[in-house]
Amino acid sequence: MKRIGITGHRIIPSEGYPDIRAAMRAVLGRHEGSLEAFSSLAIGADQLFADIALECGATLTAVIPSDDYEDGFAPGELVSYRDYRRRASREVRLGFRHSTDEAYYAAGAYIADNCDRLLAVWDGGPSRGLGGTADIVHYARDLGKPVTVIWRDGMRRP
Repeated sequence: MKRIGITGHRIIPSEGYPDIRAAMRAVLGRHEGSLEAFSSLAIGADQLFADIALECGATLTAVIPSDDYEDGFAPGELVSYRDYRRRASREVRLGFRHSTDEAYYAAGAYIADNCDRLLAVWDGGPSRGLGGTADIVHYARDLGKPVTVIWRDGMRRP
């Protein structure tokens, strides 16, 4: 079974979704029926990845950074987060009480440690806090994990 994880931006310009979705589908579709997908289920890249992984018949592993993780979601976002969490086959809860940069970094590191390949919805820029996309990409690369960067050329992140 192939294990693929996700790291990526929460805010993706709407014009980028079709290209990012197609690129994710191309990677995940190669492993239909024999795929375990790792995601923290944040809005943006994580939920898009979870959606496509489930479409491809993957088992979804939800990596929950902290006990109060749900507090970081707006009401409308919380509904979709809870739906993906309910659809996950497995849940890994990390030992953090609060959602801190350290908790987010630990979740990203857990995903990188446990996957065979990491998908990164990343504009190539630096992280906007510890545990951001760039940090996890660098962590995974330092482990020698293959990282597939997905981003639309010329698109700027808000």
